[in-house]
Amino acid sequence: MKNLILALAVLLFVAPASAAGPERESPQTCCHSCGVELLPQTGDVVYDKEGNGYCGPCGSKLGLVPEKGRAYDILTAKKLTGDWGQVRTDLENVGVKYSPLFIGHYQFNFRGGVNTHNAHESTGRLFHNLEFDFEKMFGLKGATFFARINQSWNDGINRHVGARVPPYWGSGSPGDKSQDLDKWWWRQRLFDNRLEFRLGKLVNIIDLIDQNVYAKAYSVTFMNRAFSHNLTVPTTKGLGAFAKWWPVDWLYVEALAVDPDYGQTTCSHGWGGFDTAFGGEDRFRAFWEFGLLPNKIPGGESLLPGHYRFGWWLDPQAKAKFIDDLGGLRAEQRRGGDVGWYLSFDQMVWKENNDPKDKQGLGLFARYGFAHQDVNRVNHFWSAGASYQGLIPSRDKDVLGFGVAQSILSKTYRHNIDSRADRETVYELYYSIKVTPWCEIAPDVQVVTNPGGGKDARDALIGGVRVKIVF
Repeated sequence: MKNLILALAVLLFVAPASAAGPERESPQTCCHSCGVELLPQTGDVVYDKEGNGYCGPCGSKLGLVPEKGRAYDILTAKKLTGDWGQVRTDLENVGVKYSPLFIGHYQFNFRGGVNTHNAHESTGRLFHNLEFDFEKMFGLKGATFFARINQSWNDGINRHVGARVPPYWGSGSPGDKSQDLDKWWWRQRLFDNRLEFRLGKLVNIIDLIDQNVYAKAYSVTFMNRAFSHNLTVPTTKGLGAFAKWWPVDWLYVEALAVDPDYGQTTCSHGWGGFDTAFGGEDRFRAFWEFGLLPNKIPGGESLLPGHYRFGWWLDPQAKAKFIDDLGGLRAEQRRGGDVGWYLSFDQMVWKENNDPKDKQGLGLFARYGFAHQDVNRVNHFWSAGASYQGLIPSRDKDVLGFGVAQSILSKTYRHNIDSRADRETVYELYYSIKVTPWCEIAPDVQVVTNPGGGKDARDALIGGVRVKIVF
């Protein structure tokens, strides 16, 4: 474990700046109209039917009723179960936030793949998210602790499709009806939020690296795993340390070191791998990333929001090389110190209005990644697509998304192991409907060509729907 911490310190040789901190994506803290800071603890906060928050004076102009004086309305409540008779607000005021979240999917393999007979599955996850604000509780400024319990059921539809990449990213858990402490961490922010540290059970993708506004978690955008992150990046969850530094508003650098012995996927059970992190061989996977926000550069205020990322990774574990074993007569060869790199961007290209808090408009995204072909089955990966929020008038929160992702299998693997190996391509179209502030329903269609990457595989057509409910 000491090597893990030392490695992170060496990887991120930074010093914090003293200027004001950059903006962060976080729960709304300012009035949607005038921009003044909102103080929910005073009760002088009102919300419209879309969930946008307003200060008292702006809310009065719009005829909105303050939260404390508003009767529960299932169609306009931000959460299905409401405020629990003011208990939820009282807990948050003292630093305790509990947010249950349900994500359910139903998918059917209509054509191709491995099997179409009874090829339908209902999968789901219930997340119990707990966050403790230690600044409110103990006066520790910038300190929070987060933990998530994950209940999941059904391994998903991929056994009927046979794809390398699951059509539903959240499926593929180690077992049906599983329950575990999914992740937890201590987070400390310093120097006006310019420096952040995390220690705990971390997951590299989705949470910390290779994030993307228009192609991120399966609970928000695309269902297929190919759009949640770059598939050449080793997916890792376990005990680790993370640091992120914003030297200026338009640039950040971050580093992450995670114990890889605990599990090779994000679907690992248990408390976090203490048995491997504090005993046996001390190894870690390391990840670095630089990010650029052009619209934050002085003089670039007129530009639309966008994020551009470059990252690379190191995996010191020895991996089997793809060699022709001549009928098993040749000894296995292994190579350690594997490295790879990736690029990613998301960019809004057209905006419906000038309101900086309104996200209606068209955005584009793309990813590319490289991994060495002698030990990684996926040698190249790319994805690209578009997302439009508010395409239909009066449906400002709805989102339409389309993307294409391709995993290109290693030439070395193809020549030495499987001559029929080629590439797997995923096409996905979804439309997320904001039914209420607490409920989203997203019909989804996917086409997977050459599932599994084999030239002889039958192209699959998959239909489905996602339901998201915030309790």
